[in-house]
Amino acid sequence: MAPDETVVQIQGPWTHRAVHAGGTRFHVVEAGEGPLVLLLHGFPQFWWTWRHQLASLAAAGYRAVAVDLRGYGGSDKTPRGYDLPTLAGDATGLIRALGETGAIVVGHDWGGLLAWTMAVMDAKSVRRLVTVSAPHPLRLRASLLRLGQFSRYALGFQLPFLPERRLVRKDAALVGALLEQWSGPGRPDQETALTYREAFSIPEVAHCALEYHRWFGRSQLRPDGLRYARAMRTEIEAPTLQLHGALDRCILPRTAQGSSRYVAAPYRWRLIEGAGHFPHEETPEAFDAELLGWLADPEPDR
Repeated sequence: MAPDETVVQIQGPWTHRAVHAGGTRFHVVEAGEGPLVLLLHGFPQFWWTWRHQLASLAAAGYRAVAVDLRGYGGSDKTPRGYDLPTLAGDATGLIRALGETGAIVVGHDWGGLLAWTMAVMDAKSVRRLVTVSAPHPLRLRASLLRLGQFSRYALGFQLPFLPERRLVRKDAALVGALLEQWSGPGRPDQETALTYREAFSIPEVAHCALEYHRWFGRSQLRPDGLRYARAMRTEIEAPTLQLHGALDRCILPRTAQGSSRYVAAPYRWRLIEGAGHFPHEETPEAFDAELLGWLADPEPDR
């Protein structure tokens, strides 16, 4: 029997609740009080990827909120809405539903892509921007069109039906294999991989997660994708921190470097040694030192 949504109700120094935004129900996990930090996960994960930062941000005086993105974990699995403009609208709606007009937005992987998008499409909602293992969408678009390293798995996800079946086969063994392939040596441990495999086996999650990839791939030459690309040329006015694992084999550091050309505000790039695609999980102490140090800097211009 496939796991149900209760598998993502993992207990810890945080609280779980449902928040509605734009007619969609989102599962969020919250810790601490202070300025809002919205944490957006990537593929193939869910809110739990931010477990270390929920604790460290709360201890540093922030209100940390990690969300299951549309289609993941305990959030609604809608039939559509997996384009980046809609997903960015989800996140800005969540900020308002949480009682704020803006937030520090931290996004990893796909969460990072939609964080970049938020900073363009609803600039006032993003007070500071932190992207993790996530090049600016136009950098990623260029890589995809060049049939670069990123596209080797992304192109395979464009097929209907078969990729999601492969992902959940044998208790989502492929999810565990992807996590191991994209992480630094010796990571993740078996228990961590099992947690993600169970969460990805929740009905509809695999299909919804691949719809993100399908929109990004198929929209490249469609009117909606071209409109999105034109909009994303707008320079970002939020102070921006870009973090990337030096050993990332999913999104190579050189693909992410150069994103600063789209940022008019103070910008900082940091490469985290010893980490792969998931630096916030793999080396949380080094990651948190960079994140919290930058958040505490009133003029983060280097």
